[in-house]
Amino acid sequence: MDKLRGRAEALKIAHLLDVEPEALAFLQGLPVEDVRRFRTQTVAALFDRAPDMLDRIAAATKLVPAGVAAAISQKALGPRLAAAVAGRLEPARAADIIEKLPVSFTAESCAHLDPRRIEGIVGRLDEDLVVRIAVALAGRGDHLTMGRFVGHLPDSALRRILPQVDDAAVLRTGFAIDVPERLGHIIELMGEERLASVIGSASAGGLWPEALAVAGMVTGEQRGRIASLTAGQPQDRLDSLVTTVAAQDLWESLLPLVALLGEEERRTVAELPSLRGADVLAGVVRAVVATALWAEFLPLVDALPAESRKVVADTAGALPEPDLDALAREVDKQDLWELVMPLVELMDDDAKTRIFALPAFQDQTGS
Repeated sequence: MDKLRGRAEALKIAHLLDVEPEALAFLQGLPVEDVRRFRTQTVAALFDRAPDMLDRIAAATKLVPAGVAAAISQKALGPRLAAAVAGRLEPARAADIIEKLPVSFTAESCAHLDPRRIEGIVGRLDEDLVVRIAVALAGRGDHLTMGRFVGHLPDSALRRILPQVDDAAVLRTGFAIDVPERLGHIIELMGEERLASVIGSASAGGLWPEALAVAGMVTGEQRGRIASLTAGQPQDRLDSLVTTVAAQDLWESLLPLVALLGEEERRTVAELPSLRGADVLAGVVRAVVATALWAEFLPLVDALPAESRKVVADTAGALPEPDLDALAREVDKQDLWELVMPLVELMDDDAKTRIFALPAFQDQTGS
């Protein structure tokens, strides 16, 4: 899911720099860990070299009651500057001032707060206020800021927030979460019924990429559960998923989920009208070649209708020699010949000759 992780990182950097995401689209083509490190460096560059004026303002706020400091923040500083000053205060003092501010002002300020200060401040705020701020952020559609905060919220607050935000907000926030290791726990707090509702909303909201990103950040039983709930969606919704994946070339995010499905669920996916197009199937094969996801792809191929399997076979048989040899070696490495040989049988004679001449095939047959 590197492509989706890279997309999320680029959006976060655009949010930090207050620029349109399109201006940083080039970042999505870079290794995701490099983009993540760049975001960390961006945060440091923005917040560590603060002008002396901010420290002077922060020092002055320590001399007045929290209520007075809050009034100054609201009337004289504004949301952006108030957030910058909060980032220079001790977390406890920042929390004292925040509790005296209107929730709407705080929600607007959150977008400009040093992300590294969030955990310390949130942990000192009254839970009722945390819930109200989170709901206000959702109402503002500021899911990137919510993604910064949600990983630091206690279970008790999350249980109160989740029923008050819609499914689209849950998906968008999960996509942008800064502490992905907390995502699985949040999904458990949601419960099965709400999880199914969130997955079902992905189609209507055009949020399949966000849903795939969330599925890619959880592991084990949870990922399998998300895969099954997705496969259980009506055919038109599943078709929209395949169409989106094909258009955005997100097969590396979808195929590992398909591989987790049971036989009947996999057959449901294989019979989708959207998977019958030659262009779509050829695109899947190219993506599988690039990502070496043959173990995830071949069980789906086995469930495809005969005419679709023929398209896959012809596309694979026409691959350039290096790609064809890499295919054979990966198949040999993972002992997938039982799934591959039916495809080879569907190839024309020239393709079969090329396959049989491959070193990997020769090694497998002992010739």
